[in-house]
Amino acid sequence: MNEKSEFLGTEKINKLLWQLATPAIIGLLVQAFYNLVDTFFVGRALGDQSVLGIAGVAVAFPLQMLMIALSIGIGVGGSSVISRMLGSKDVNKAERTLGNVFTYTILLSIIFQILFFFNVDTILNLFGATADNFVYAKEYAVVILQGTLAFTFGFVLNNLVRAEGNSKIAMNNMVFSGVLNIFLDAILMFGFGMGVKGAALATVLAQLAGTIYLLYYYVSGKSPLRLELANFKPQLSLIKEITTIGFGSFVMGASNSFMMLVLNNVLVIYGGDLSIAVFGVAIKLLMLILMPIIGISHGLQPIVGYNYGAENYERVNESVKKSLMITTLFGLGGFILLAGFPGTFFSMFSKDADLISSGASALRIMVLASPLIGLNVIGTTLFQSVGKAKPSFFLSMCRQILFLIPLVILLPYYFDLSGVWMAFPISDLMAAMVSLFFVWREYRYFQHISINT
Repeated sequence: MNEKSEFLGTEKINKLLWQLATPAIIGLLVQAFYNLVDTFFVGRALGDQSVLGIAGVAVAFPLQMLMIALSIGIGVGGSSVISRMLGSKDVNKAERTLGNVFTYTILLSIIFQILFFFNVDTILNLFGATADNFVYAKEYAVVILQGTLAFTFGFVLNNLVRAEGNSKIAMNNMVFSGVLNIFLDAILMFGFGMGVKGAALATVLAQLAGTIYLLYYYVSGKSPLRLELANFKPQLSLIKEITTIGFGSFVMGASNSFMMLVLNNVLVIYGGDLSIAVFGVAIKLLMLILMPIIGISHGLQPIVGYNYGAENYERVNESVKKSLMITTLFGLGGFILLAGFPGTFFSMFSKDADLISSGASALRIMVLASPLIGLNVIGTTLFQSVGKAKPSFFLSMCRQILFLIPLVILLPYYFDLSGVWMAFPISDLMAAMVSLFFVWREYRYFQHISINT
């Protein structure tokens, strides 16, 4: 049954990495694009209220990011275990992990939905909602929360499918749900005049459709792993392992949410709704750089996990080295694109001259260290894939929690609003230096093991 995954230990690394990463990159770019389309439609549909509508979505977006962080944490933890078990030929444990991931996802989704749905007003105020953008933020947040289970299952299952080496299935799902979301945006926001609520509903319905697609993949027997009800019974040792390994990814995603919470509140002080709208657009444009880098890390994860489980450490080192080279080039390309034409990008979302001018200035600063982002992402993925929770957790915290958030709070005291935007490249640089140290140490360790075995 695990013969379908054995190519992870035999195929040439270059070919294998691109084979696994390309579908992930395409799928993630589609996802990033439909997030941009959401914002584009909000800006165009609301006309004179475009700044407030975009700001409202930006205020609610940390809630959506937190939901995604929860699902990616479960998915990464589960996929790490599954990859290593396939590498060591323990298919039974891989299938038990699959069943436990399903149970865990359902349980945590229900808890998340109950906790946040009944406290949505308080949470949005905490996220930096103002009197002017609150109504838009709540319209978006309420609908997104109603689709919690669809969101979490979709992202979790995408990670599990990639862990088996079936990255094309994950890509098909993301492309399918992304394109569907774009069509639903147009229909609900313009055809039915639903405004911001239509954007949120389109996102939920698209995620639900994607989740159904991936569930069919498992129940139809196309996966190398069998989905059996007996494996749904919670096994505490597996739940603990999934949680421990995936906690770093959850923290990285949750730190994005917390970062946006802090930023929105700081931006209220230094720039108001306009600066929140600038950040709302900029953060989604930055996804155009980040998503290809994350796509490479998704391709890297099953390669490292499988070969680490098979004790083929030379292939682990080779895959990490080539991933770092590729992500650096992606970051450089993204920098040239966004720093070269920032005003053009912002003008797509609104005709407001202040938004375009302020956004262009902010974006040029924010992308200065983009070529270094891959070091932190690949470093975190490396340690997740080999089951080393502590370093993966530490690296996942570096950029957002340890560096970016303190800088966002500190720098505006000296540089006003510009200090907020300056915090991004400085934190990217600091996180890259720390990640490089950890990755190099692990790289040398695997070299030593390979020489002495």
